[in-house]
Amino acid sequence: MTSHKTTQTMKPATAAKKLGVYLEATPAEFREGVVSRDELNALQANPPEWLRELRRTGPHPRPVVAAKLGVSIGGLTRGGITEPLTTAQIEELKAENPDWLVRERATQAEVRKEAVRLKKNG
Repeated sequence: MTSHKTTQTMKPATAAKKLGVYLEATPAEFREGVVSRDELNALQANPPEWLRELRRTGPHPRPVVAAKLGVSIGGLTRGGITEPLTTAQIEELKAENPDWLVRERATQAEVRKEAVRLKKNG
């Protein structure tokens, strides 16, 4: 018996999530196809210009926006941020440093401290 290895594929949304990019900002050919594990690995190892540009300037998906601002995704929502942001918009927010951002960063810092404490004592 010969065994054939089937190629593992994923939806573009899954691949975009793994690449840390906003799906709607990717090229049409990326959004309309399927992505194999090999293709994903190739994109990660040697990103094409469109991927480098998206990572550099955005728009960024909410998990990336939250990470760049140092808050949780829930904190973004509480701050009224529900859409993807560009790098420039994120930098503007950092410069403005609104009250909600200060509060959410403090909350996030406490969460991290507690996680470290629990891990140390656990």
